[in-house]
Amino acid sequence: MGKGKSVIAHGSLLQCIPTFPGGAIIMVPPTNQTKLEGEKVSFPCEAKAMPGNVTVRWSKEGVPVKEVGSLETRVIIRTDGTLVINPVSSDDSGLYMCEVSNGIGDPQAAQAYLNVEFPAKVTFTPTVQYLPFRLQGVVQCHIKANPTLQYVTWTKDKRLLEPYQTKDIVVMQNGSLLFTRVNQNHQGRYTCTPYNAHGTQGSSGQMEVLVRKPPSFTSKPEAMYQRKVGESVDMHCDAQEADGTQKPTITWQRRDGVALPKNRVKISGGNITIEGLRRVDFGYYECVVSNEVATIVQAAQLVVEGTQPHAPYNITGIATEFSVNLEWLPGYSGGPDLKQNYVIWYREQGNKDWLPIPVTPPGSTQITINRLTPATTYEFQVVGKNELGDGMLSNIVVVKTKESLQEKPTKKPPQADDEHKFISSSDDDDVLDYRFISFPTDSTGVTLIPPVFRPKGPKPGPPRNVTVTEVGNGFVISWMSPLERANLIQYYLIKYRTGGNWKTLNKGQIRPEENSYFIKSLVGGRTYHFRVLAYSVGSFETSEEYKYPVPAIVKQRAITAGVVGGILFFIVAIILSVCFVKICNKRKRRRQEKAYNMVACRITDARNGGQLPGPCQVPLKKRGNCSYNLELV
Repeated sequence: MGKGKSVIAHGSLLQCIPTFPGGAIIMVPPTNQTKLEGEKVSFPCEAKAMPGNVTVRWSKEGVPVKEVGSLETRVIIRTDGTLVINPVSSDDSGLYMCEVSNGIGDPQAAQAYLNVEFPAKVTFTPTVQYLPFRLQGVVQCHIKANPTLQYVTWTKDKRLLEPYQTKDIVVMQNGSLLFTRVNQNHQGRYTCTPYNAHGTQGSSGQMEVLVRKPPSFTSKPEAMYQRKVGESVDMHCDAQEADGTQKPTITWQRRDGVALPKNRVKISGGNITIEGLRRVDFGYYECVVSNEVATIVQAAQLVVEGTQPHAPYNITGIATEFSVNLEWLPGYSGGPDLKQNYVIWYREQGNKDWLPIPVTPPGSTQITINRLTPATTYEFQVVGKNELGDGMLSNIVVVKTKESLQEKPTKKPPQADDEHKFISSSDDDDVLDYRFISFPTDSTGVTLIPPVFRPKGPKPGPPRNVTVTEVGNGFVISWMSPLERANLIQYYLIKYRTGGNWKTLNKGQIRPEENSYFIKSLVGGRTYHFRVLAYSVGSFETSEEYKYPVPAIVKQRAITAGVVGGILFFIVAIILSVCFVKICNKRKRRRQEKAYNMVACRITDARNGGQLPGPCQVPLKKRGNCSYNLELV
C-alpha cells in the first residue's frame, strides 16, 4: 500500500498526496559527445525512484568502466550518476551505457557514444624493413588518426621524397609506399609523417629499408591434379633462400580459406598428401614460401571427379513487375562425362517454404521465373544435379520485383455509374477495384496470375453452397459465387483431403466465371473433404468445408462393371477364335481339292494315250462338259 502525505496550513488540512513504491526511471539520459584528446568529458545519468536508493552502474562496450584498465585512473562516477573521464584518451572512443536500479522492477538503461578526436600519429616504427628485388614491395607507416588520414609525407636519406613524381612508387590509402618493381636504388633510410584535420603528432623514427633477393622455388606443384573420389593425391613443393637471407618456411593452404582436413592430410617438408578424396576437397591449393624478405605463392588446382555438381556462382537477377530473370555460372559438373541440369528454389522473403522450378532446356544457365507479385522481395538459390544426385546449393540471392504502375487503382469515385461500382461488405470508399490490373501473358496468351504466398490486400468473400453431385460418368463439384467482392476474384482453386494434408484438386486455375468442376472418379467407401478457395490479386478466401462420403455402391458398381466387361471380352475372344479357325480350315480344304483335281486330270490323259487338244484343268465334277476328238491311225 502507498503512504499518504498530509499538508496543514493555518490549522486546515489542504491536501493528501498518496505515494507508491516504483522502479528507477532515467530522467536525464547521456548523449553522444565528441572531444579532443586531453579534454574532459561528462555523461549525465540522472534517475528518480521510490524509494530513492538508486544504484547507477556504468559500462563501456559491456565491460564495467572500473574494470577497463586504460580508464581505471581517469574515471569517476559522481553521486548523481554522472560519469566523468579526465583527461580523455584516443583509446576511450566507444559506446558507454548507464544502468539504474533501486531493486524494484527491471533496471533501466541508456547509452551514448564518445568520439575522441586527435592529430594523426605513428603508432609503431619497425627498425628494418625488406623489399624483394624485382618484385612488388611495401614500406609501411603504421598510422592512427581521427578524423581520417588526409596525407603522409615521406623522407629518404633525410631528403623529402616525392612519390607522386617518382616512377615505380605509389602512395597507398593507408599512407604506406608501394614499390611496383623494386631495384637497388630503393634501399635507404625512410621516415613518414601523417596528417589529418587536427595536424600531426610527429614523424616516425628512421626505418632501414634493405633490398634483398626473395626466396625461389626449386620444385613447384603441377598446375592441375585430377583424381577420383576415394583416391589420394601428392603435391610437391620446395624452395631455397637467397644469399644473406633466412631459410624460408613452406606451408600449404587453401585459396578459399577453408581449413585442411587434419585427419586426411599429411605434410612432410614442402610435400602434402591428401587421402580419401571427397567432393569438398575440390579447389585451389597454395604452396606458401616465406621469409623476412618476401612471401611467394604457387597454386595448384585439385579436381575430384565422380561427384555431384559443385555450387553455381556469380548469380545475378534482373526483375520486372511480375518476373525475375536469373543467370549464373556453372560449378564443376562432377566429371568430364557427367552432364548437369539445374533447379531453382525460391520463396518470398519471410516465408519458410521453398518452391522448386526445373530449368529448361536442360543445361541452360538462365531462366525467367514468372507469376511473381509486384514490389515483393524474393530469395533465390540454384542447385545443379547430375546422374549421381543433387549438388551443393548456391548462395542466396535476394531480388525485389518492380512496383506495378497499375497496382494501385484509383479509389471509387463518388459519381461512378452502376457498371463500375465497387462491391464491398460496407460502403467504404477505401476498397479498390482490381479488375483493371494488366497481368502478363505467356506465348499462348494465357494470363499469368502470381501465386499468393502470404495474404495481403483486398480479398473476395467466401464461395457458397459447395456441393458434390454424382453423374453418369463421374462427379461434379459445384459452388456459388461470393456475395461480397466477387469482382475481385481472379481464379478458383479446389482443395481436398481424405484424412491427411490438404491437396490441390484442379491442375490449372479455374476461371472466375465458372462455378463447377468435373471429377472422373472418387474411391468408394471413403469420405472426402472439399474446400473452394477464391483468389484475388494478393489474397484469398475459403469456403466452408464440405464433407462428402462416397457410397460403397460406387465401388461395387465399379467391380461389377469390371467383371462384366471381362466376361464380354472373353466371349468375344472365343467367337473370333472360332471364326478364325473355320476360315483357315475352309481355305485349306479348297487348296486340297484343287490339287486333287489337277492330279486326276493328268492320269486320265495318260490312259487315253495322247494329249488333250485343249486344257482340261477343271474340277472333276465338271468333266462332263469336256469333249474329245480321237483319230485312229
